[in-house]
Amino acid sequence: MHLHFRKLGEGAPLIILHGLFGSSDNWQTLGKKFSENNFSVYLVDQRNHGRSPHSDDFSYKAMSEDILEMINDEKINDVSIIGHSMGGKTAMQFALDHSEKISKLIIADMAPKKYPVNNSDVSEALLSVDLNKIKSRNEAEQQLAQKISDKGTLQFLLKNLYWKENNQLAWRFNLNAIHAKIDNTNAAIESNNVFEKPTLFLRGENSNYILKEDEPLIRKYFPNAEIKTTPQAGHWIHADNPQWFLEICLGFLQK
Repeated sequence: MHLHFRKLGEGAPLIILHGLFGSSDNWQTLGKKFSENNFSVYLVDQRNHGRSPHSDDFSYKAMSEDILEMINDEKINDVSIIGHSMGGKTAMQFALDHSEKISKLIIADMAPKKYPVNNSDVSEALLSVDLNKIKSRNEAEQQLAQKISDKGTLQFLLKNLYWKENNQLAWRFNLNAIHAKIDNTNAAIESNNVFEKPTLFLRGENSNYILKEDEPLIRKYFPNAEIKTTPQAGHWIHADNPQWFLEICLGFLQK
C-alpha cells in the first residue's frame, strides 16, 4: 500500500508513526524541530488513517509491510523510526521483520505485549455521530461530547473531521474497518526474531502502558533497549512534555 506522507528537511532519514485515530498532522511541530537538526523527516499516515488508503486488512504485519514499501520506494536505508502507541507497535513489528533497514528505534509509551480491550468505547462513540444529518463541525462536536467527556481526546478526534463533496462531513480515518478490527491494535507483537540495534523506550510518568513487569518482554525482543520515564506526561508523552521528548530523542539519535 502506498502511504501518504510529508517529508521535511534534509539529512539522515527519520520516520515518525502516529497512534490510533491520529495522523501525520499530529507530529508537524516536532517533525519540523527534528528536520532542523539534520534529519530528513517522514511524517507518515498509516493505513486507514489520514490521507492514506483504506483497507479491511488492519494488522501490524500489514502495517509493517506498508513501511517497507515506503522505504523501498524512497530508496532510503539506515532509517531511524519513532513510533507512538499503535505506531510504536508498527515500529516494533517492522524492526523485528526488517532489522537490516533500521539503525535506531524509539518507542513512545507502548510495550510489545497484548493489552486489554480498549478504545472500543471511542470507536463506538464515533459511530454514534450521524454525519449524514450534521451540517456543522460544532454539531459534530456536541454529539461526540455526549460520549467523550475528556476535552483533549475530543479535540484530538475532531481533527480528523473534514468537508467531503456536497457539504458532507466525513472522518479521514476508516472508522468501520478500525472498529471491526479494534482488537488487532491490542495484539501482542509476535516474532521469532530479535532486534539488537539501539532502542529507546519512553514511558509516561502518569501512564500505565509500560509497567515494570513489562521490561523482561521488552528485552526479550530488544536486548539493547534503554527504558526511560518521561516526567509530567501521560500516554501522549510527545504532547505532554514536547521539549523533554525532543531533547531525549535527539540525544539518542545523534549519539
